[in-house]
Amino acid sequence: MAQSRGYTASKNQLSARLARIEGQVRGIARMVEEDRYCVDVLTQINAVRAALDKVALGLLDGHARHCLAGGGGGPTDPDEQVQELMGAVGRMLSR
Repeated sequence: MAQSRGYTASKNQLSARLARIEGQVRGIARMVEEDRYCVDVLTQINAVRAALDKVALGLLDGHARHCLAGGGGGPTDPDEQVQELMGAVGRMLSR
């Protein structure tokens, strides 16, 4: 299976993971509609966040390996590479 844009996971794997996350979010919406216990809803929200973080880290890993280290279209200057990478990490952590 061909990898796309340097993703560690294939596009199909990423799509499948995101579809599962979408299902989890729909499940949370149902839990709210059904007035489920708040702590249970919060637990599911944290599970979705963890799943999204895993996808984001996989994309970040692929970006670092392919786009930066592999010369796949990212900046070629090492300082710019670090700046771009740290900017992406910072955005991930700033919630």
